[in-house]
Amino acid sequence: MDGSLIALEQIADDGFAEVEATVDGAAESVIVHRRGDSVRAWLNVCPHAGRRLDYAPGQFLKSKEGLLVCAVHGATFELGAGECVAGPCKGDHLRAVPVAVRDGHVVLEDHAPDAAAVRTAG
Repeated sequence: MDGSLIALEQIADDGFAEVEATVDGAAESVIVHRRGDSVRAWLNVCPHAGRRLDYAPGQFLKSKEGLLVCAVHGATFELGAGECVAGPCKGDHLRAVPVAVRDGHVVLEDHAPDAAAVRTAG
């Protein structure tokens, strides 16, 4: 599918995927989280120190409570609004990326024809 970031079926339920997308004119690493048939996405950048959240490309830590954990300094994010609920940037938020599921594929909400790379990282 043109403009697809990743097929929904490639993301485990309640799992994460890392994809490359053009966001606001810049190539960015994006975290996509799937819960059932819905997805949320954020830039793969911790607000604490500006580092990627994955410990290896496309590999993310999840706490036993199901929260996303930054591999560098342990900031912990809830998966609704992307708010940091524990760690060095408590109260800050991940930068949301608007996505939707269309025809079984995750796509950028406001995407122009060349806005999204089709490559899946990792």
